[in-house]
Amino acid sequence: MGRVGLNTERLTRAGAELADEVGFDQVTVSALARRFDVKVASLYSHVKNSQDLRTRIALLALDELAERGAAALAGRAGKDALTAFAGVYRDYAREHPGRYAAAQLRLDPETAAASAGVKHARMMRAILRGYDLTEPDETHAVRMLGSVFHGYVSLEMSGGFSHSAPDSEESWARVMDALDALLRNWPAP
Repeated sequence: MGRVGLNTERLTRAGAELADEVGFDQVTVSALARRFDVKVASLYSHVKNSQDLRTRIALLALDELAERGAAALAGRAGKDALTAFAGVYRDYAREHPGRYAAAQLRLDPETAAASAGVKHARMMRAILRGYDLTEPDETHAVRMLGSVFHGYVSLEMSGGFSHSAPDSEESWARVMDALDALLRNWPAP
């Protein structure tokens, strides 16, 4: 029977794969049950409902991104660290579009505080130490970087940059140059 070996981790990973194939918004317990050719009820001993499944996929995606981010930052500082970290988000979104979308899921405060999202913020702040920002400017810069990374990646993935020259690779490099210049010359309040 297809049910053998099902557990929460396996279902979460299968849900993440499904998200990459069909889109995160299409992931449900019913869709996952069809994937394993089992009855929906047989999955409820492993996940509470579709929202629980989607939250688990989001947490998995945040963990995967944090691992990649930490590896990319090792031994880097300044613009090199900024570019490497931004590249992690862009590459992950290209490789795992459904998981990337899952990483944007709004989590309840308790779940968010225990997630790898906290690691993402710490890594971003570590990058910013190389630019000598202090609070509250550091927080403003974290928000700006997250917005630029996510905005660029989202527009690029939806085809927003495919209609004209220069290509998005050239624009991405220029955006990284501009962010580095801005961070080195952060405006006074």
